[in-house]
Amino acid sequence: MNVTELRASPRPLDGITVISLEHAIAAPFCTRQLADLGARVIKIERTKVGDFARAYDTRTNGLASHFVWTNRSKESLALDIKKPGADAIVDALLAKADVLVQNLAPGATARMGLSFEALHSRFPKLIVCDISGYGEGGPYEKKKAYDLLIQSEGGFLSVTGGPGDDEIAKAGCSIADIAAGMYAYSGILSALHLREKTGVGSRIDVSMLESLVEWMGYPLYYAFDGAPPPPRAGAAHSTIYPYGPFPASQGETVMLGLQNEREWALFCEKVLEVPELLEDFRFNSNANRSMNREALRAIIVEKFAALGTETVISRMDNAPIANAKVNTMQQVWEHPQLKARERWVDVDSPMGKIPALLPPAANKAYKPRMDAIPGLGQHNDSILAELGYSKQDIAQLREAGAL
Repeated sequence: MNVTELRASPRPLDGITVISLEHAIAAPFCTRQLADLGARVIKIERTKVGDFARAYDTRTNGLASHFVWTNRSKESLALDIKKPGADAIVDALLAKADVLVQNLAPGATARMGLSFEALHSRFPKLIVCDISGYGEGGPYEKKKAYDLLIQSEGGFLSVTGGPGDDEIAKAGCSIADIAAGMYAYSGILSALHLREKTGVGSRIDVSMLESLVEWMGYPLYYAFDGAPPPPRAGAAHSTIYPYGPFPASQGETVMLGLQNEREWALFCEKVLEVPELLEDFRFNSNANRSMNREALRAIIVEKFAALGTETVISRMDNAPIANAKVNTMQQVWEHPQLKARERWVDVDSPMGKIPALLPPAANKAYKPRMDAIPGLGQHNDSILAELGYSKQDIAQLREAGAL
């Protein structure tokens, strides 16, 4: 298939329309991925201020880093859904839509008549995806939830950070929001597939807590039936050793990972060149190495310092032993593997071109949609004109404060 054919090839979600009452991260992350696959995503935002993630910072050419990341390829409709005339606009949009996604406060859409139960009789093919902190029902249903709080409730903080009581650490990215966004994304794809079989839409209830707890499967089962949980070990692995960061030379750090006894033998023979360690009872199994990690760490650090970073990495690559550099954000922007695979492309925004990573699930059968990051209310007039509103109608809505 040549380049011209690729550009003309249909995307998986071409023709699918998504209406989203979204803010912050979980829902926007979900809908941006739907847009990547070709869906038309109409993002309904608050008038004047929009999605509050727009104001988190100004680090990306004057735009907020979170917003740039999660909102390309969308249309922005700034609408006060509580004002007269706004409900008719929402109804007209839903009449043509395939999916409604929302992560407003618990119960907010139900109070506006936008629950699945209220909509299903009027729009039987509509799929509704509700994203919340704790899900429908239960004692936490109406409890406020943000990413850090879910990391805490879901046990993530208890196993992340250093060993001291005051050394718990959150993830450096919005891991609970990302987890919920991913399950919402896959849930919507499965609901679209189900609709092909049944002819009717369905409801998806996504809980941030349940999404993160699913990702916590290993430490949960490790602590099964009252057993002690994995100890917090900083950037090292809590139960496998050596697996984690080790200083080399000139202040650099090398990350390595050994998974089994075969790799331990290769590490001793080809990297450290100290094969006699294989006979040391303190290190002859992963359990013993983990138990005696301080003694083993001292040996590794001394050897790495004498060898230097480049020699250490070269020996591990040749062994082969899994390893990595601890890159800064700038080094990731410049990562040679991402450049070689041409994974960065420019997208438009109200502040000019901004680089964006192509979707990780690369499929050579079609070109992913990589359109502009919208300004607040940028598409008000075009969307309303498409729904049959005249310029005079739109002016009256603005005067009434609905737009």
